[in-house]
Amino acid sequence: MSAPIHRLSVDELVPMVRSVLQTETDMIANMANIAALLFEALPEINWAGFYLWKEADGQLVLGPFQGRLACTRIPLGRGVCGTVAQNRETLVVPDVHAFPGHIACDAASASEIVLPVVAEGALVGVLDIDSPIKDRFSELDRARLEEVVSLLVATLEN
Repeated sequence: MSAPIHRLSVDELVPMVRSVLQTETDMIANMANIAALLFEALPEINWAGFYLWKEADGQLVLGPFQGRLACTRIPLGRGVCGTVAQNRETLVVPDVHAFPGHIACDAASASEIVLPVVAEGALVGVLDIDSPIKDRFSELDRARLEEVVSLLVATLEN
């Protein structure tokens, strides 16, 4: 499975996310639409989606996504997603195979960006985006994606 032919440009991503979130308050619906927009707008990615924090289980559990089959559960502190959930800081990983404890859900993934989703001080989950290209994610990507997460968090805090 590969990303769709891009009808949405990267520059249109944030305005489209803002538009989608204006009329919907359901977290799962919003995450599903954000994952779809990311998968369409970002070139050279093979996975975009969310893992949701389950306090009772002490794990991240697969949420809305676009892409290939994914890992279902990720323990806190394991892999890139678990590390981001634990530290609550964005990680850009240019080469996932060099990341200690990387969890290979899709062997085709070569680089990754993961952002924490934190609302009112509580961990909600993480936004995870993978690429089959090493060093795919730039500082501009990071800034755009942090804005996307901020827009989602605003819907969770209202």
